[in-house]
Amino acid sequence: MPTNRNTFSFLARLPRRAASRAVHRGWSWAQRAGAVTAEHPGRLRFGAIGPGTRLAFPQGTVFGEPWIELGAHCVIGEQVTLTAGMMPDLDLGADTVLTLGDGVVLGRGSHVIADTTVTIGSDTYCGPYVYITSTNHSYDDPHEPVGKQWPRMEPVSIGPGCWIGTGAVILPGARLGRNVVVAAGAVVRGEVPDHAVVAGAPARVVRSWDAEKGWQPPLRTPAPVPIPEGVTPEQLLALGEADEARNTP
Repeated sequence: MPTNRNTFSFLARLPRRAASRAVHRGWSWAQRAGAVTAEHPGRLRFGAIGPGTRLAFPQGTVFGEPWIELGAHCVIGEQVTLTAGMMPDLDLGADTVLTLGDGVVLGRGSHVIADTTVTIGSDTYCGPYVYITSTNHSYDDPHEPVGKQWPRMEPVSIGPGCWIGTGAVILPGARLGRNVVVAAGAVVRGEVPDHAVVAGAPARVVRSWDAEKGWQPPLRTPAPVPIPEGVTPEQLLALGEADEARNTP
């Protein structure tokens, strides 16, 4: 009989460790099996889904998928909501309502609500918990609960190459140009020109690109140095280790 208390503690932990490993293995299997791709769409029948696109499991709320078109090589994080129409099982006509271009990234917990047309251009990256909507509550009648009043809808257009920070909100009627940067937590409405940086609530332009003067106001940090062609991952790793060794006391 074991007399050491540590031995008893170790034996008591064995079932918990085994259960933990089983749970993690099961969850990893569920994430692989539950992911949605063009080859394995599961219950979802999108109007189009391009090669290389993947919706991570678990998905958020998804409905109106016949009116949703996803380009190639999109990355849709866990718990992302994609909806077309105000509720499921509506006939929205012949035209696509929600369009994602090639290479769009939607971070975990983001919502894209398309009661009318929403278009997100190719290679636009969204951080987690971004909210994009074509619908807003109205409150014209002061005697009627806001939630019972008919909402206002305006199309949303986001140009290619944009970066939308964590927790940003894109409101109905917003029109973002090409390569726009939206700061985390910004609330965007109206039109944003190409190559602009917007921040705040409501968002305003805080930096823009001029063909002659460059970024105005000027950037405060130097531009990243691109990796030379032909450099292998092994060489990069060796450089990083050498740099770390030099900085270690």
